[in-house]
Amino acid sequence: MRQALGDPARHFWMTRSVARVMGVNLSEEMQSGRLRADQYAQMVTCCRGCALVEACEKWLGAQTGVAACPPPGCCNGHMLSDLKKAR
Repeated sequence: MRQALGDPARHFWMTRSVARVMGVNLSEEMQSGRLRADQYAQMVTCCRGCALVEACEKWLGAQTGVAACPPPGCCNGHMLSDLKKAR
C-alpha cells in the first residue's frame, strides 16, 4: 500500500532547508535555468512521499555549517548534489 503524501507546506520548507544546508538556493537555481519549475514541484512531491521525514528533521537540526551531501536516503539527494556541483 502506498504511503499518503505529507503536508505540502511542510515538505516545501524541508526541501528548501535541505538545499540551503547544502549551499543550494533553489530560487537562484530556477532563475539561472538550472532548475525548472516542474522539477522543483517534483522534488517537493518526492519529499512528501518520503518515509524518512523524522530522520531528515534530525539531520537538519544537527547541521552547523554547509553540508557536503544530503541526508542519508534523501529522495532528492541526486538532484541536490547535481545542483551543488553545477554551481
